[in-house]
Amino acid sequence: MTFTSLKGLRAELRNLAEPAVRAQLERVLSPAEDDELLGVRVPVLRKLARAHRGLSLGDVDVLLRSRVHEERFAGLLVLAERVRTASGADRKALVDFYLAHTEYVDNWDLVDGSAHVVLGPWLLEGDLRVLDELAASARLWDRRIAVLATLALIRAGRFEPTLGLVLTLRQDPEPLIHKALGWMLREVGRRDEPLMVAFVERHLDELPRVTVRHATERLAPAERSRFVKAR
Repeated sequence: MTFTSLKGLRAELRNLAEPAVRAQLERVLSPAEDDELLGVRVPVLRKLARAHRGLSLGDVDVLLRSRVHEERFAGLLVLAERVRTASGADRKALVDFYLAHTEYVDNWDLVDGSAHVVLGPWLLEGDLRVLDELAASARLWDRRIAVLATLALIRAGRFEPTLGLVLTLRQDPEPLIHKALGWMLREVGRRDEPLMVAFVERHLDELPRVTVRHATERLAPAERSRFVKAR
């Protein structure tokens, strides 16, 4: 039954692939040489994940180890579906599974589509030290997972973990981290603009230019120009 479902998911992914989408993904993702891109749209992947949320963790493990990009993405979205309906020890087991498989979460879209919906819910009720562990990782994608996972906290009105990570990672060498920090600061600003503005103003000289530009995107033009010109 499980094997048939896994086999069916893989077949559906190939049936729903679009050459134009594949060409677009090749441009924006810069996939590794051994990656295979099918060209399946993210909304389609989400729909398939909901339909196949009954897959076992063994099946999800198979998907995550695949070099087909959309199979890894589908596996992460299935995991997110399971986390959404789990609680307590069951949710903790799913989060532990995710953290044990982050080596397969190896592009920005996989991080951005999974961190806040797999790890995020656990952060709302669990130990936040995992964020420090991920932020200290040598892997770019682990560090981005730490940043993006805090979106769940931001949406719950808890901003300090995000602000702490901004300071921890402000000197990170990777532009993809700078952009993620700015994105999360912008999300903080959507809920508490004075807090975000005060934070950016206080640390303006320390923050990467890209971070400041992304963080201030929603500000009034004159206010944003003041920050952008300063950086």
